[in-house]
This record gives sequence, structure tokens and C-alpha cells, in this order.
Amino acid sequence: MKTVAVYSVKGGVGKTSAAVNLAWSASRSHRTLLWDLDPQGGATYLLRAKPKKKVDAHDLVRGKADLADVIRATADPRLDVIPAHDSYRAIDLELDATKNPERRLAKMIASQSSSYHVGILDCPPGMSLLSESILTAADVLVVPLPPSPLAMRSLEQVTAMVSDLARRRRPKIVGFLSMVDRRRTIHRDVSDRLPQESSQVLPVAVPYSTVVERMGVERAPIATFAPRSGAALAYGQLWDAVSAAL
Repeated sequence: MKTVAVYSVKGGVGKTSAAVNLAWSASRSHRTLLWDLDPQGGATYLLRAKPKKKVDAHDLVRGKADLADVIRATADPRLDVIPAHDSYRAIDLELDATKNPERRLAKMIASQSSSYHVGILDCPPGMSLLSESILTAADVLVVPLPPSPLAMRSLEQVTAMVSDLARRRRPKIVGFLSMVDRRRTIHRDVSDRLPQESSQVLPVAVPYSTVVERMGVERAPIATFAPRSGAALAYGQLWDAVSAAL
């Protein structure tokens, strides 16, 4: 199974929207599993999934339960989800208590390789032991970049974290512009400039749009209710680039 992690050191940059829409795009041609690792559970809510209360982070990380025990179906027969759980707030402590914690997540994901072709990780923000485990497990790291002067710094921080990984094969980093309002001069300037300045940044810009906000009302990927919208087309382009990177 190829693993795509949607990750940023910052919160509020459009990670969950990207993860859900990438998972939907991937599921057009592949059996896809989305794992909501963020305790806030945004992807879980958008995909109308409910966690299995009796199975928590301790059970999963320590091997007392298998990922198959917590997988839930969605409205799309080719897309399943591992819902977020409140106990994920303490997942760093659980990982720290295991042998080779940075490899634990990859081992857990590999257990589902016979059932799924693509895995999408919706990751919490920040730098932690979980972050290291995510970076180690990922084949491609997708980084949302809101068009601000600090966008490149966020990308540089992620790049530095990947460079520090103690392994030979590191994930490919794919950045894209998120929450772009081209009516704003700084958004236009940054969106036009970043793909030229960095080979890691795609010329893909997801607009700041009410269509993206409607995901919370529709509780569904954008392409299912607004397939011709600019946001749906942008996420489709993003998946094409991620698929090529895989």
C-alpha cells in the first residue's frame, strides 16, 4: 500500500479538506483507506464515521487490537476510514513506550496492504514523536501552504524534519497552495512566485471558497456535490500530481 500523509507544522492550513478530497480522488481507481490521526476528528466528521469506543490508541499502538478492528465504511464503497479517537491526544506517550516507535505507524499501516492500494493520513499539526512516525511511514508528504510570507518557512521546516530522518528512503515532499484568495495582492504574488522558487511546490492553488466550507454542511468530498467548482478541479489536479509522485 502506498501511503500519502497530509501534514504541516501549522494548524488551520487546510489539511483535513485536502486529505478528504485526496482520498475521494484516489478511490476513483484504488481501494483507499483514510486514517484520521487528528484528535479533533475533522475527517471523521466529514465522512460520517463513528469510532469504536472500546478500541483506543493504547490498544492499537501496543498491538492489543488490529487496525482492521476499527475500520469503518463510508458512502463510497471504495473508500474506508479509521476514525479519530479522543485517546489520540496521548498517542505520543503510547509510541514512546514501544520499541522503534518511529517505525510503529508504518508497521500498523502495512498490516492493511492486502486490502488497500492507497492510504491517506490526515495528520495533526506540530512536531512530535507521532510526526516522526508519520514521516517515516509516508511515501509522499503533501504540505498545504497558505499564501503568506511564512509559507516557505513552513515548507523549510518540514523539509528539515524529513532530512533528519534516520533512514535511506525518505518521502517525496509535495507542496501546494491552499486557501488562496486571488483578490488579495499578497495571495496572487505568493501563489505565482512559490512554484517558481521551489521545485517542491506544485502550480496548484485551492481557492478560499464557500464551496470548501460547504463540506461541513454536506459532510462529503467536494466533487460529490460541486464537481465543476474550482476547488474540486484543484483537488483533482493535486491528486494527479500526488499519484505521479507515488
